[in-house]
Amino acid sequence: MTTAVALVVTLAVGSGTAASAASSSGPIPSAAHGAVRFDLPEPTGRQAVGTTELHLVDRDRPDPWVADRDRELMVSIWYPARSTSGYSRQPYMQPGAARFVDESGSFGLARPGEVDWAATRTDAASMAPADDRSRRPIVLYSPGLGIPRALGTSTAVELASRGYVVVTVDHTHETTPVEFPDGRVELQKEPMAGAETVKKAVDTRVRDTRFVLDQLAVLRAGRNPDAEERRLPRGLGRALDLDRVGMYGHSAGGVTAAETMRVDRRIDAGIDMDGTLQYNSTEFLPVALEGLDRPFMLMGKASQTHLNKPSWQSFWDRSTSWKRDLSLERGGHFSYTDAQTIVPAVDERLDIPAQTREQFIGTVDPERSTAAQRAYVTAFFDQHLLGRPRHLLDRPSPTHPEVRFVR
Repeated sequence: MTTAVALVVTLAVGSGTAASAASSSGPIPSAAHGAVRFDLPEPTGRQAVGTTELHLVDRDRPDPWVADRDRELMVSIWYPARSTSGYSRQPYMQPGAARFVDESGSFGLARPGEVDWAATRTDAASMAPADDRSRRPIVLYSPGLGIPRALGTSTAVELASRGYVVVTVDHTHETTPVEFPDGRVELQKEPMAGAETVKKAVDTRVRDTRFVLDQLAVLRAGRNPDAEERRLPRGLGRALDLDRVGMYGHSAGGVTAAETMRVDRRIDAGIDMDGTLQYNSTEFLPVALEGLDRPFMLMGKASQTHLNKPSWQSFWDRSTSWKRDLSLERGGHFSYTDAQTIVPAVDERLDIPAQTREQFIGTVDPERSTAAQRAYVTAFFDQHLLGRPRHLLDRPSPTHPEVRFVR
């Protein structure tokens, strides 16, 4: 959907991964001695964070990418925890997924064995009891085309530490890799190229998102939607507030947020992080042609604003509710993911080419970029889901000079 998306899909899926699913059975090889390890930025909110995964199966929908299968998804839920004492930190990636990312070249950043993806732990406690003393607004996250939900972990944990329940979604057989509870690792089934394939991907993502909302309602009602009926964190269902729902996403995930809002009024507010609202150079998505009547924020970079991208301009002109267009001026397409942390860590040890670094995360200072994104994303959902006005959204801030308000 953009040059950067095409680049990273190629890097992410590696050679030959459009073939059928792989298996992660067998021992997981340890990374080479001295492999790069990275730490995600610590969350800044007051709440401890818990997390769990759900395996969701839509028995009423055939998988559009694979014949004779029901549609199945993996999602992670990140939530404010009552206590994390005695609970282990959640791995950044499950073992089979970590092995695939390593062996396929770490998104084009390193050779196999040079980055230890399996070693990284998140700042969230696996299966910790949820803080269910009040209901929490829900925020959905959709990743970029072909990219696993793991690359949105840092912002998800940050929002959970600020009081939100965040649900991150993998779009199976388009995303690579997706690991299931039985150890299966599913890969992309066909190249994500051409307008018709992109339309199919967006339509599938929208249906995935609406199904996830349905399953959260099942969870809120006290039932267990997990396909294996695995144990859930105590109090998780009671903590969900399905009357306050937001959504954000990176690249095609931002497109998914906008298009899902168009067709599903359960989502009250959304953010598109650098996702172009068009299938190809001439054909716009329906949401770009119709706009939205609920709060929405565009977050791009210097080369993608509503003043220089026709699909964003169309969306901007037709949207009738609260809206903002924020530009991370020296950022790159993947500044809006954990690549903002991972790429510098790899670069420090392996000295990746400057052009590669800039293609991913631009030239913005990584720590300042992270702080700015956290501030604006949290402010947006505070204002539009919690009803707490945030003046940060009114005008440029000297605290975050990296961000330009596009008028």
